[in-house]
Formats: sequence, structure tokens, C-alpha cells
Amino acid sequence: MTETAARVRELNLYRRYFDLVAAGEKTTEVRVKYPHLADLAAGDVIRFRIKGTEETCDVRVRQVTEYPDFEALLDGEGPANVNPTATREEQLANIRTIYPPEKEALGALAIKIELLAP
Repeated sequence: MTETAARVRELNLYRRYFDLVAAGEKTTEVRVKYPHLADLAAGDVIRFRIKGTEETCDVRVRQVTEYPDFEALLDGEGPANVNPTATREEQLANIRTIYPPEKEALGALAIKIELLAP
């Protein structure tokens, strides 16, 4: 019997969200369903990096759920899992600042994550 190594994806993350992930407080990452993320699955590892730095944080993907838009995602996952420091309305505004309407139209992914030991 052979074991296959987990796939490792590298994704950039803003400092404020990186710090929440690194502290284990953010348990759901939000992304647009870009083609390169379409096959993201439980068991994969995401290495978050603060763009332009060597700072990284590894998490294991526990589950990936697709939603038609960010509102449905926040309602389905619970805003506190996405960002425990902001209200639902603040989060929606922040996410839509990052992803304009044409990106949101691709679909939204809720990626449940667990922090891996450094």
C-alpha cells in the first residue's frame, strides 16, 4: 500500500487575515472559484503567504463548499468562522472590495481549514 503526499497549494493572503489563520481563529477561507482552485479537496495543504514576504502558514483543507455568491457563503458558513473580528456586513464589503462582481459571478468557495503545526 502506498501513501500519496498531500498536494500543496500556495496562496497569497492579506496580513490581517493571515494573522487570524496563524492564530487558529479563522477556520474558513473565502475564495472565488477560479479554475486553478476547482479541484481543491479535503486533505490538500494550503501554504498561505503574505505577498512580498517569506512569512508562511500551512493549513489542511477539511472541506470545500461551493456557493453562488458571498452572501450565501456567509449565511451558510457563519461570519464568525470567516472573520471573528468583523460583522457580516463588514465582511461582505471587505470581500467585495477584493473580488469585484465579475469575479463573484464565478462562484464562491468556502474552504474549511485547520492550522498545521509549524
